[in-house]
Amino acid sequence: MKDNFSTQAAEYAIYRPTYPKELYDFIFSLVKNRNAAWDCATGNGQVARELALHFDNVYATDISKKQIEQALKLPNIVYQVESSDKVNAADDSFDLITVAQAIHWFNFDAFYSEVKRTLKPEGIFAVIGYGIMSIDKKVDKAVHKLYEDFLGKYWDPERRYIEENYKTIPFPFEEITAPHIFIKTRWNFNQLIGYLNTWSALQHYKTANERNPIEYMFTELKEAWGSDAEKEIRFPVLLRIGR
Repeated sequence: MKDNFSTQAAEYAIYRPTYPKELYDFIFSLVKNRNAAWDCATGNGQVARELALHFDNVYATDISKKQIEQALKLPNIVYQVESSDKVNAADDSFDLITVAQAIHWFNFDAFYSEVKRTLKPEGIFAVIGYGIMSIDKKVDKAVHKLYEDFLGKYWDPERRYIEENYKTIPFPFEEITAPHIFIKTRWNFNQLIGYLNTWSALQHYKTANERNPIEYMFTELKEAWGSDAEKEIRFPVLLRIGR
């Protein structure tokens, strides 16, 4: 599994979007018991924090120690630096297993083996993510130019699973039809720039070229943004859920 986010762990915690209540309500409605949940690739613990409000115990794992250091600590969350394909948990441990914006980096077979081993017989497994944001025509055009023209060759091959809305990942589970859900928030221009700086491809570009590509795009992005103090941001939620 690749670790593409330790370098920008602090920015990731600040600028990455959060999932809406509607998403959690749907997932939790499917879970029969709420004794224990595993949030794999927890990052800064965004999903784990929400799980902790509804489950007695949450086990949250990530390969990045720096990401976990950014996570909010709660009494019923145990954070561990562990890989997705080898979790320190007994068979039939979890009522719910989640993985958010990370499964495209995994060895699918190895991870699914652990999911099937540790998920309770009536447990629920949820693959969560979000696609490319939309703001308005002008900003979207400038962001796409950064995404494609500057960063195109710097995206890892696994990024295609996001672009394909997780529809092409293997999913050997009894699948449950998921609703269409969007992350909706409002950002100022600085928040947009902060978010763009968390992109893994941007970090790859900086390493290869010793320059931040946003330097070349900043004026164009600013002009596209215009004079609005804030704009509405929409991310489509990607959701595969099964038992």
